[in-house]
Formats: sequence, structure tokens, C-alpha cells
Amino acid sequence: MKTAEQLVHPFPPTWDEHSEILILGSFPSVKSREMAFFYGHPQNRFWRLVAALYEDTAPQSVEERRAFLLRHHIALWDVIASCSIVGSSDSSIRDAVPNDIRPILAGAPIRGIYTNGQTAFRLYRRYLLPEIGREAVCLPSTSPANAAWSFDRLTEAWRVIRRTETS
Repeated sequence: MKTAEQLVHPFPPTWDEHSEILILGSFPSVKSREMAFFYGHPQNRFWRLVAALYEDTAPQSVEERRAFLLRHHIALWDVIASCSIVGSSDSSIRDAVPNDIRPILAGAPIRGIYTNGQTAFRLYRRYLLPEIGREAVCLPSTSPANAAWSFDRLTEAWRVIRRTETS
């Protein structure tokens, strides 16, 4: 049985002064920590999903992914700055310390905050909502563990982020 490790988030958020959408995960998976960027597991549907939403090509490299986010005015970060975690298991997160998202909210015209999955949403409501005072919308997780949601069903649910944008 794996033991929990006390970890600190290994990479910064991606955003700029034009970001309008803020998507928050919980904490990076083992694969994401290895590649030092968000949604690094090849089976995670995040990149394919956002590419479909924006009718764009799914980015592959970290550089392409960062450019994709900025081009489409998406800020990407995680709720947790450090925690005790077993592997990639969100359900094992303990001793969580939240990230401070106030610099993003102060530096960009964020129109909507969304969480990628229930764990990120629960952690957001517990740690960040009292500080920020802005509700987040919980979107179904793009994780391969969320097999109950087909790609088409995920895409339909995630379309809400496109309705948040300015014209």
C-alpha cells in the first residue's frame, strides 16, 4: 500500500491580464507533477475537451498548452498549494493548504470561476470561497477515473465556460 507524501504544488498558475475564465483543479496528479504542468496524464480528457470547445487543435507540449490557454483567455490553477496525498488520489488529500488566487482575480478580468470536478469544488468552497466571496461552478471531472461521463457528455457540460466569455 502506498503511503501519503507531504507535497508542495510544483508549478505556477497560467494566466495573464486578458484571462476571463479561471479553471481550478484540486492538486496535480503524479504525471502532472512529473511534466510540471496541468493535466499531464495522457488519459485525462482536459486538453482534448477544451480544444473541442474552442474548435482548436489539442495542444501537446507544455509550451503549446500554455499558449493555448492564454490565446483563449483561460487561467488555470489548482485550489491546493500543499497537502498530504497518496499518489494522484484526490480522496486521499489531507492537511490541505490553499493557493492564494487573489492575485489572479486582481490582475485579470475573470468573469467565471469553474472547478474541474467535485473534489476541487469542495476544496474551493471550504478554503477559498470564504476568502474570495465568489461562487464557483462545479464541472464534471475530466479525469479518466470519471468514466461515467462520456466525452460528448463532458463537452456539453463544459460548454458553459464559452457562455461566460465576452463577445
